[in-house]
Amino acid sequence: MTYRTYATYMTDRTYSFKFQIELPDAGRRLDEFFASRFGSLSRMRIADLIEAGACLVNGVVARAGYRILSGDSVDVSFDDGAPTSMSPEPIPLEVIYEDEHVILVVKPAGMLVHPTMSVKTGTLANALAYHLNKSRIEDGGWTIEDLASGPTESINPRSSNLESQRVTRPGLVHRLDRATSGLMVIAKTPRALTVLSRHFRKRLVEKRYLALVRGYVEEEAGSINAPIGRDPDQRPRWRVMEGGKSAETRFKVLERMAGATLLELEPVTGRTNQLRIHCAHIGHAIVGDEMVADHEVPIPAPEIDGSYQQYATSKTDSLTRLCLHASSLAFHHPAGGDWMAFASPLPPDILRIVDEFR
Repeated sequence: MTYRTYATYMTDRTYSFKFQIELPDAGRRLDEFFASRFGSLSRMRIADLIEAGACLVNGVVARAGYRILSGDSVDVSFDDGAPTSMSPEPIPLEVIYEDEHVILVVKPAGMLVHPTMSVKTGTLANALAYHLNKSRIEDGGWTIEDLASGPTESINPRSSNLESQRVTRPGLVHRLDRATSGLMVIAKTPRALTVLSRHFRKRLVEKRYLALVRGYVEEEAGSINAPIGRDPDQRPRWRVMEGGKSAETRFKVLERMAGATLLELEPVTGRTNQLRIHCAHIGHAIVGDEMVADHEVPIPAPEIDGSYQQYATSKTDSLTRLCLHASSLAFHHPAGGDWMAFASPLPPDILRIVDEFR
């Protein structure tokens, strides 16, 4: 047990919790600890709450970057007055594994993982909120309005007396960019959320991505080590820069073709937009990456007058998708500890783009 909750209450949508920090949570950022305990809230929402003074450490308002210490008392109080931010929606999901502790899905490209300040619907979290409570809805015991405003397992894990009333909300352990497709594991219980969050933090989870990048990558395999930081005065804001946090990506060539290379990428660290930034940094931006280029991408051109023109430029709509897919995910099951490995092939829209280059 890494913390003790020794006082909680919930009235309507007002929540108040008091945590006594114990090892090994000591040293974690306050916002990371907040996120690990309240998986139904977006990182942006958590940042806003902390900025507004929703978190007290030893009775004093603390900043998001404060490193909590063993023995610290953390008080969290907030009014979650935005029921649409996690409203269940009957959006189809590609589920590849599910048990009482976790669910694995393949997120499609173009879908946000979690609602933001401007987008409250149509996200993976909305779809999961419906899926995880589907039986209650179909049995007629709950309405979507009930589920949007009712008590939740992830927000109030200690309310065992509310078992029959609990709404199961997804515990989002990791993220994928909106433009990236692929495998995600989601916790269904507070315990699973805590364990998986710790495993991700300690890099006990193996992740692999498939990326179609521009140009001919000469090395068969290698590692990209380049620090990533945030520059608020330039776009894209996240970039390789001095003073940034250390970041490492391993790569392996899977296939070379005219004008592009198919890579397997392994993010050793987990910085914001790391794979996209690192590929662009070595001169091989991911095809369709709007952060570093517009929709123009090089594609093979047909033979002209007996000669082969290696590159051409196209603005074909079929080539505007980011060609990055989370293809492999392996982790220890949060309940039994068994090693579990899952794979997802390239989706048809990326395969069509690969065929264009071939």
